[in-house]
Amino acid sequence: MIQQRSILKPILIVVISMVVITLGIPSTIVLLSSDSHSEEEAPAVLANVQTELPEESMLTVKVERASSNEIEAVPLEQYVISVVSSEMPADFELEALKAQALAARTYIVQYMLATDAANGEQVITDTVQHQVYRNQEELKELWGSDYSWKLAKITEAVAATAGEILTYDNNPITPAFFSTSNGKTENSEDYWENSLPYLVTVDSHWDADSPKFIDQKTIQISEVEQQLGISFTSPVQNPRMTYTSSNRVQTVELGGNVFTGREIREKLDLRSTDFTIEHKNDYLIFTTKGFGHGVGMSQYGANGMAKEGKGYQEIVQHYYQGVEISAITEAATTLVAKN
Repeated sequence: MIQQRSILKPILIVVISMVVITLGIPSTIVLLSSDSHSEEEAPAVLANVQTELPEESMLTVKVERASSNEIEAVPLEQYVISVVSSEMPADFELEALKAQALAARTYIVQYMLATDAANGEQVITDTVQHQVYRNQEELKELWGSDYSWKLAKITEAVAATAGEILTYDNNPITPAFFSTSNGKTENSEDYWENSLPYLVTVDSHWDADSPKFIDQKTIQISEVEQQLGISFTSPVQNPRMTYTSSNRVQTVELGGNVFTGREIREKLDLRSTDFTIEHKNDYLIFTTKGFGHGVGMSQYGANGMAKEGKGYQEIVQHYYQGVEISAITEAATTLVAKN
């Protein structure tokens, strides 16, 4: 059940004010509808708000920039805007962007709580090791003339979910997400070691429309031998494989050695663990289905659900089974005291 959002309304207003101040957007903000592609077509929404920031909005995220090793201190909701901008295409449906915003906010809140409790550190990287983050200057360079409408659309998605996180048993979840599934998501224990009750296999047939659904990679056998530390003494024909419940490779025998599907994917840089192998001349041809580890929310699946009219609440509760959408208030009280 989704908790009441009355407590979040002042946070929503405040977040829009924060974005105005921190991103340099005029007080009359232009927020784009999900099918708009130019600032001129967008409806203008008056957001000239004069209010003090509550504790929930005072959170600061410390981001370590890989390019410079410097630390950027970023207000929480500005950080979420930047992560969504970096992790999901802005031309996705608005409800999918909202779902991504919820996942991004939950991730950083959970991370800050866990790391602060462990050693007092709250620095997070700007790479896929945690969440991809680009600041506003980098987004301007990346998006060029599309910067205004893309930023406005993502800001709208983030503001609509302001102050919300995903919880299970009253604790922030691990909101894993990835690009494209093979038609189903993966149980967490089938890719990682830990079994999490909300990260279980669910249908994701919408991904068949993703441009990343099918891929093929051809690798020289000598390179495969080098990367896997093995030697082929005979042609690779119908290698023995076992499969997870989502039809991804669990184990595969190659060159007299048994590897997990994850090991093959990571060592050979394949798109997913749903793969087949074909031997042709001096090459192995890997045909993959899906893109990413497969655990949690599929981004293209989320977009497909949104196209069918599903709201972000339904999207996140499909991909994260049994979770609730909760106010950040309690976690924020703890974090503000330590920030």
